[in-house]
Amino acid sequence: MQLPAPRGPLTDFLFDRLVRPPHDLGPAPEPAGGPPIGDEDLQLALFTCYELHYQGFGEVDEDWEWEPSLLAVRWTLERRFEAGLAEAVPRPPAAPPGTPARMRRALAELVAAADGGPSLAVFLERRADLERFREFVVHRSVYHLKEADPHTWAIPRLRGPAKAALVEIQADEYGGGRPGRMHSELFRATMRGLGLDDSYGAHLGRVPAVTLATGNVISLFGLHRRHRGALLGHLAAFEMTSSVPNRRYARGLRRLGGDDAACRFYDEHVQADAVHEQIAAHDMCGAFAADRPDLAADVLYGAACALTLDRLFAEHLLGSWERGVTSLREAGSRGITPDGNGPRGTGRDGNGPRGTGLAVSGR
Repeated sequence: MQLPAPRGPLTDFLFDRLVRPPHDLGPAPEPAGGPPIGDEDLQLALFTCYELHYQGFGEVDEDWEWEPSLLAVRWTLERRFEAGLAEAVPRPPAAPPGTPARMRRALAELVAAADGGPSLAVFLERRADLERFREFVVHRSVYHLKEADPHTWAIPRLRGPAKAALVEIQADEYGGGRPGRMHSELFRATMRGLGLDDSYGAHLGRVPAVTLATGNVISLFGLHRRHRGALLGHLAAFEMTSSVPNRRYARGLRRLGGDDAACRFYDEHVQADAVHEQIAAHDMCGAFAADRPDLAADVLYGAACALTLDRLFAEHLLGSWERGVTSLREAGSRGITPDGNGPRGTGRDGNGPRGTGLAVSGR
């Protein structure tokens, strides 16, 4: 992945220095401003700092990962992001102490209370055209091409049943040891089916702050041991709200001509997440809260953060589309292959609608 274009004084400052050998950064400028969740400069800067703990950037020396002056900048950004989250996400009432079943019920009530807003999944299932579906996939690629990695930070910070439950979930996310079944690889197949560049981070420069925030919150929780309860709650909410939307995504993609390979990522989540929902809520979060009742409220807060950011993300996409504009930061179809028809050999070979770039199976 390459560094994208800066979005304000802070990212301009950081990117200029990150391409040089590691050194003391000195005083960094303030982000461009605005509420932290929607601050383009802040969210891109924070994403960049976090990415150094994942795959990194091609032009950035790996020694930057632990450069103290960069960590100091990250710490300042994290405090601002945490303040923005606290303002946008009221802390839910603490779950009553007791058995794992009580935590599972508290999580279920939280998810149910968050339901009822505009449904992005319904729109994609029934109304989206191919370009809108592509946009949705571009947004999601920033997380799905590293799927499972941010939540995996919790494994060495847990013990007992909660740790075993998280490992069980993550093992499925990583394909049970089969590279081609890793969820990140299944998502690559979806991107290829839609004629999109499936390389890691290819679309980073196109996604807005709210999309970056949905990923940054997981890294924030994952990279700090003090947030391990929130990280588990985030994963639980993620799993508990995944199965039905993914069924709708699969139907929508098939409506637009997607074949089984393009839809397999969504099909897999319909089945896997129905199981993961129970493991995450009861075996993982329930066991963790029973072992650490002092952190039970953090579990629910992490779930609330996931639900709130997902709502803000959906509102951004649907609001943009209702106004007839792209939900991405730039118009056009960068990342689509040069002939405009998706992967070579699938655009006008009789296997899919003209110009869709999709191969249709069994039609």
